[in-house]
Amino acid sequence: MTDKIREARRILAALQMDSERSNERSALTLLALLRMSPGDTWADASNPMLGTRAIMDWIRDEYGREYAANTRETIRRFTLHQFADALLVQQNPDQPDRPINSPKWNYQVTPEALTVIQLYGRRGFDRALADYLDRVPGLKAQYAAAREMNRIPVNLPSGEPFTLSPGGQNVLIKQMIEEFCPRFTPGAEVLYVGDADAKWAWFEEERLAQLGVTVAYHGKMPDLIVYMADRGWLVLLEAASSHGPVDAKRHSELSSLFEGARPGLVYVSCFPDRREMRKYLREIAWETEVWCASDPSHLIHFNGERFLGPYD
Repeated sequence: MTDKIREARRILAALQMDSERSNERSALTLLALLRMSPGDTWADASNPMLGTRAIMDWIRDEYGREYAANTRETIRRFTLHQFADALLVQQNPDQPDRPINSPKWNYQVTPEALTVIQLYGRRGFDRALADYLDRVPGLKAQYAAAREMNRIPVNLPSGEPFTLSPGGQNVLIKQMIEEFCPRFTPGAEVLYVGDADAKWAWFEEERLAQLGVTVAYHGKMPDLIVYMADRGWLVLLEAASSHGPVDAKRHSELSSLFEGARPGLVYVSCFPDRREMRKYLREIAWETEVWCASDPSHLIHFNGERFLGPYD
């Protein structure tokens, strides 16, 4: 068992993963993705489509490592996402535009990487690895082109079109722009849109600066920023299906990030539906708003004297 984990770590290092992506957690994640038991040979590796829960179950059943339920997000954010960036895995090859809150969200080792891994410990591995690493930039472009065909078209309130990368929280962000904004921020300007692939998908930096907002690029931006000039409000919206809602901690982070803003700040947590919202009811901060895409004409206010407005 220990030998197999050690070998998996060596493979990840050979694939040029950093220390965090070649530690024991990442090695076990790779073994689960390959459906590799301790007694299997690397030639036995396969690449089924697996969700995070299935990966954790395999690690527990085959390698005796029990990860707590709240570790799922750690595996997803600090291992699987980087595996995807490196093209070791692809996300939802069966449905690239799958919503991020779907229970069917899955990961699969790419066929090109699988071919290399199956040769580990055998003649030809070093040559196959070198060829693979040389081909990775071209493969990334090839996979990116396939994803480009599935990009999500979005129309800003101004009528200007642009696109978001497929899948993930971007399905919800599109609904926030096209459903929430016309109803609750009519005539407002969209100043920032985050993207699962490109953080700064739409960014009106100069306009934000005019409003007293200097953005630190290392800061964790909200998913959508909308300015209502007629009311003097800057509306900060979070797509809660990916990172959770505006809870007390996030409220404090956003308050600090936008402390120089001249407009009043409004905080909105956006969910795909009420079922998803119920998971986070205990965490949602007071004096914030909640919106569900499944009920687009309704808004829920968490206490306070006013409905949809900034609070000191």
